[in-house]
Amino acid sequence: MPENEDHYGKHGEPRKYDPSFKGPIQNRSCTDIICCILFILAILSYIVLGILAWSQGDPRKVIYPTDSSGQFCGQVGTPLQNKKFLFYFNILKCASPMVLLAFQCPTTQLCVEECPNRPLTLGTAKLVTNDWTYYKKFCKEDPGEMSAADILKNGLCPSMLIPSKPFTQRCFPALGKMKGVVTVGNKTTFEDGEGKRREASELLPAVGNATVVIEARMVVTKIFEDFTQSWYWIILALVIATILSLVFIVLLRFLAGIMVWVMIAMVLIVITYGIIHCSFMYVNLKETPGANVTLKELGFQMDLSMYLHIRQTWLAFAIILAIVELIVILLLIFLRKRICIAIALIKEASRAIGHVMFSLIYPLLTFFLLAIIIAYWAITAVFLSTSNEPVYRVFNQANEKCIYANQTCNPANYSKSTMKEECPKTECLFTFYGGETAYHKYLIVLQFYNLFLFFWCANFVTALGQMTLAGAFASYYWAFDKAQDMPACPVFASLGRALRYHTGSLAFGSLILSIIQVIRVLLEYLDHKLKGAQNKFAKFLLCCLKCCFWCLEKLIKFLNRNAYIMVAIYGKNFCVSARDAFFLLMRNVIRVAVLDKVTDFLLFLGKLLIVGLVGVISFFFFSGRSKVLDLVPNLHYYWVPILTIVIGTYFIAHGFFSVYAMCVDTLFLCFLEDLEWNDGSEERRYLMSDSLLKVLGKKNQGK
Repeated sequence: MPENEDHYGKHGEPRKYDPSFKGPIQNRSCTDIICCILFILAILSYIVLGILAWSQGDPRKVIYPTDSSGQFCGQVGTPLQNKKFLFYFNILKCASPMVLLAFQCPTTQLCVEECPNRPLTLGTAKLVTNDWTYYKKFCKEDPGEMSAADILKNGLCPSMLIPSKPFTQRCFPALGKMKGVVTVGNKTTFEDGEGKRREASELLPAVGNATVVIEARMVVTKIFEDFTQSWYWIILALVIATILSLVFIVLLRFLAGIMVWVMIAMVLIVITYGIIHCSFMYVNLKETPGANVTLKELGFQMDLSMYLHIRQTWLAFAIILAIVELIVILLLIFLRKRICIAIALIKEASRAIGHVMFSLIYPLLTFFLLAIIIAYWAITAVFLSTSNEPVYRVFNQANEKCIYANQTCNPANYSKSTMKEECPKTECLFTFYGGETAYHKYLIVLQFYNLFLFFWCANFVTALGQMTLAGAFASYYWAFDKAQDMPACPVFASLGRALRYHTGSLAFGSLILSIIQVIRVLLEYLDHKLKGAQNKFAKFLLCCLKCCFWCLEKLIKFLNRNAYIMVAIYGKNFCVSARDAFFLLMRNVIRVAVLDKVTDFLLFLGKLLIVGLVGVISFFFFSGRSKVLDLVPNLHYYWVPILTIVIGTYFIAHGFFSVYAMCVDTLFLCFLEDLEWNDGSEERRYLMSDSLLKVLGKKNQGK
């Protein structure tokens, strides 16, 4: 007894037995009112931030490229709606693709209907009527009968045209390779408009690593084509995954014990099949030329299917799957006794979900609210990032000295300005979007505030879902007579209590989590900024901080989840509920460490089984190894739809199993309270099911 007293004293006192307690307390009051007020003010400020961003921002800056006058290429309803591509007068003046994409190339930029498809110079084009008519498409205005020298002096036309192809709506030189030599328009040289012939390789610094750009563009195009060819099969597979998840949940309702063991066996079978298949592919590729190349020698390839022709890839897959299977088998051996209790808890959760069937539909409300929050955050972020003003600067086209070079200018009156008089060969060109006002200076702060409010709102919606489900399932557990003592609509009743009394507690818990998440984002931001730094201590410290805050976030999520359960049941404020939940778990730390986590592990195996089954079927279908070859779409990369289906299936299965996980966690806390409150006597009977009593070796006295 002294040991127990010391144990309870250290981890709080058990709640006193209350014979009138029949589930979530109805007579409760509002909790954490200050946090509720702060959250309401935060929502109002978020609306103000959105209005400010929407009034200042212009998404066209993201959608359309901008010419030297600040006009948008291809914008519908403007004179430039048919001129969708941005053309650079002298692309040799551009240092890299990043310069081009940031609109900071020091040359005239013009919106055109198409990119040039033939090599021409201003001098040669004026000699042939058809060539000159084509060449004038790339001039700022029709130069009339002006000489080539006057045209270049006034900056009306480019000195040369280089065969180009559109990439991100910008005309890039159509670079290629012929026998290892860089070409442009299938030629190794081009004329620069100044009477000189130059090597095509000289264009490389202007467009970066052309081969990587071309390959990346081809891969993105092929992936997009694969989606257009297979989207209906992807949707069908996700519908099947939804039906399979629902069937699995229903079967758990009636055959929990059998389904858990079948699930464990199926997971082991699927992993074993994966090991056998990978080993088979490893052996089959033994005599294939080039298959013995190592992954290190192959390096990074844009075509990911190349890795599947390497033996070492399949060996790595086989080893990873073997390690996973070994871990699963060892866990099953050491936790076999606890699995029986976990199965009893899952059975109880199945019964609870059977009485609260609407709980399976409730995640759709959470998903809908999260979709609205994500959309609001994304739109606000885009408007904030595009709320800068156009900045124009002086560019010296003739490479002569000019004291005004790179200074800001006004294109409206530049031709009559002192800058133009002193530096006649300069131009006032659009550079980028920026601004010098207080609003523009603090845009990064507003972006972080937008992110913080996004985290707070998203965590609030998630917390609301957890508390709602916890209240509904607690109503089931503590009801003496499940038919009489449970409310008619437990989910709606719990949702009403959460919103009416505990908005402040939900806001408090989600605020703590949001602060930690924003700190993690700030650490990632600093890590990105310090990538080029050589200070190893700073890198080590940053790495340690990132690790610590990751662990802290996981801990807070765990504590919040259990605190919301206690709030839903007893109606106390967040801090008191978090303390009570923590002490309750600490008094039963062995059960928490083993039983609750074993249950989570079994539910994870369920998700893994559904993902594995849908993934294996998708693999056989899209890889052409099934007998329905006539139905298989013609794809560049069959892994594109497979990967999409696997990821989508996981999120679908997670949505269904999250209800089960919340039910198990709620029943687990109620189960622990039941053990502390009651002793099985006639006056203090256990409320847990007979199967749980049997597994624990306990029983109720009398009838």
